[in-house]
Amino acid sequence: MDAAATPGVDIRRAAARYRGGDAAAGIETRHAFSFSGFYDPDNLRFGPLTACNEELLAPGAGYAEHAHRDLEIVTWVVEGELTHRDSAGNATVVRPGDLQRLTTGALAHHVERNDGDAPLRFLQMWLVPDTPGGDTEYTVVRALAAGVDHRLPRTDATLRVARPEPGEEVPFPDAPLAELHVVRGAAHLGADRLAPGDEVRIAAPPDRRPPLTGAAPGTELLLWGLRPAAPPA
Repeated sequence: MDAAATPGVDIRRAAARYRGGDAAAGIETRHAFSFSGFYDPDNLRFGPLTACNEELLAPGAGYAEHAHRDLEIVTWVVEGELTHRDSAGNATVVRPGDLQRLTTGALAHHVERNDGDAPLRFLQMWLVPDTPGGDTEYTVVRALAAGVDHRLPRTDATLRVARPEPGEEVPFPDAPLAELHVVRGAAHLGADRLAPGDEVRIAAPPDRRPPLTGAAPGTELLLWGLRPAAPPA
């Protein structure tokens, strides 16, 4: 099956991401959605997912304290170590395999840095919660197990990590929408081969989705199960 030609399947290659950041400060960012100085009215969100940024921070680089509100911020470290501090008093180091979630609530400030000696690469995904406001919440799931759906508490979105062997089929989340990101390795979606950094947005019904299989040793995938965004009030 040609996934790219399947209605409701939108493959977006890594090379097409908008590149931002600050090279002089040791920060490189690749945006999958409209973000900061990049605006595309047809690429604002997919369900509640409104950002999926690949971040590369050189040793000693990072983001100084800044504020967010009414977001679920989910972070997945690919390599290196991420130092996190926030206005709720949390201070942690997040490593590969750890899932970090920050519910900003009405307002939260945080700092993100690479205090290590090696480059830091991580994915950061933002979702709009069902209800705005509330308190800040923070958690880190250490060594998130593959195949387990992690549900965000203020949405009905789920995130699953998959590490398929070559040829092993990966089930999609049981949700109206699915979003796939290739972290490392390779995968096949139908006849299409996906490489690191490739992203797929799937609105096709479950019985019309191309099969997803591992295509290389050491493959790691992130799979979101989502529902369509609620219409404006």
